[in-house]
Amino acid sequence: MPNAARLVAAVCLAILAFIVSGQIMPLMPEGTDFGYFTYINIGLGLVVGWIVMGKRAGKGTTTAINNGVTGTVTLLFWGLFVQGSYKMFNKAMKHAYDGPFEALLAIFKIGAEFGMTILVPHVIATLVIGAIIAGLAAEYASKRWR
Repeated sequence: MPNAARLVAAVCLAILAFIVSGQIMPLMPEGTDFGYFTYINIGLGLVVGWIVMGKRAGKGTTTAINNGVTGTVTLLFWGLFVQGSYKMFNKAMKHAYDGPFEALLAIFKIGAEFGMTILVPHVIATLVIGAIIAGLAAEYASKRWR
């Protein structure tokens, strides 16, 4: 059921995804073609905010912060998974894998490599602060607009 908390959570995570995507781009190797990288992450932020965070809003401040952290970690997981899948698919089209199981395993390997790349203080700080703000904003929206 649509409500203000779902909308606010979705918008907050989409904004967080946009900001973090901009911080990640300089960390990648020079000459990397990002294509729809930012747009995909924004879309994931909208979906995760709406589905994961929006339905859990309205239960108090501590729960709101936990909700923001849960939503952000979920967004991070799906972002790494989707971007890893995209890169794996591109490599698979160049016949880089011997079989389907090797390709599936590569999704997680590529995602882990991307995860290690973004483990820098300014990205982590942005994710933590954004998680807290998103959780509190969704909580406020839930209390304010019932």
